[in-house]
Amino acid sequence: MRVLLAEDDELLGSGLKAGLGQHGFAVDWVRDGVAAERELLTGNFQAAVLDLGLPRQDGMDTLRAVRAQQNRTPVLILTARDAIDARIHGLDGGADDYIVKPVDLGELAARLRALVRRAHGEPSAQLTLGNLRLDTAARQVWQGDELVDLSGREFNLLQVFLLNADRVLTREQLEQQIYKWGSEVSSNAVEVHVHNLRRKLGPSVIETVRGVGYVSRRPAG
Repeated sequence: MRVLLAEDDELLGSGLKAGLGQHGFAVDWVRDGVAAERELLTGNFQAAVLDLGLPRQDGMDTLRAVRAQQNRTPVLILTARDAIDARIHGLDGGADDYIVKPVDLGELAARLRALVRRAHGEPSAQLTLGNLRLDTAARQVWQGDELVDLSGREFNLLQVFLLNADRVLTREQLEQQIYKWGSEVSSNAVEVHVHNLRRKLGPSVIETVRGVGYVSRRPAG
């Protein structure tokens, strides 16, 4: 899952980016509120982690600006502001969650996964499609009773398909959701991952919509 991190502290930002990467997130990191607003309005992120004490523009101003543009990206505020009034202000101002620093990395990852699931109408960490079951927390995929060995990129791509079941996704949309800035993406990277998923899970899991992209469809009935 691709997330935006807005944090001006170099040491903390570097640690969060590396740590969330180990939890399967593709993290793009900005260091001020103006850049955060720009990326949220122009990028394709499944969630954002937003500090409030950002240079150039306060995090709350950034949040209000993107919500005023009807941007629905789930936003988790991560800040040192621990007063109850600050928490209320942040949640009422459009945040989906609010955590006070310091934060446990495992908890932060779990909260981000929950925000993304809820944004797609999925209440459980277990995503299903027919006899396919994907555990977003354990990062495991089962087909029936068999555990399927997937690479990290294959898992992330399958998760995008299951979160968007019955929705046709273009190659560009898929790339935007699994690759962070600076990643070397070959022109046929998505096709290769789709081919590998079909080989491991069966050809019917992902359907090609000619001239448009790909889709995973829920079984009829």
